[in-house]
Amino acid sequence: MNEREVKYCPLCGKKLISANRAGRDRPVCPSCDWIYFPDPKVAAAVLVEQGKNVLLVRRIMQPYQGFWTLPAGFVDAGEDPARAAERECLEETGLQVRVTEIFDIISGQEHAAGAHIVIVYRAKVLGGELAAGDDADEVGYFNRDNLPPLGFEATKQVLGNLH
Repeated sequence: MNEREVKYCPLCGKKLISANRAGRDRPVCPSCDWIYFPDPKVAAAVLVEQGKNVLLVRRIMQPYQGFWTLPAGFVDAGEDPARAAERECLEETGLQVRVTEIFDIISGQEHAAGAHIVIVYRAKVLGGELAAGDDADEVGYFNRDNLPPLGFEATKQVLGNLH
């Protein structure tokens, strides 16, 4: 939920007002004083490299439909972010991977439905068959010096930081 979606108190049902709480204006219940504190959305991505080539998926959904990104997705509540990155890679590429290290942590929400924090892991392939799935219609390895059109600033930042 974002603050624009929160209109009524989940405890007593009263219409929320905006009031200064904990250093900024927040949705507050005028009846029971419940305060809405939004939680950040977290995504996890994998950077899989084969020499100078990187694994990318082409998105079939907005935003950035038709653009290429790292295999990535949202972390479910209670899910280890590294396991989420591995799960998303399997769902989108058909490849089973194992996270080896954190590559980067990127903050800044790019669009209203997007993540506030993206944790990018390096990962190595353990097995599987390369095949697009879930919200990707193509998957492949691309030379870092000849990349397709990229979506998401996090993907651009990660690939720009490879040496």
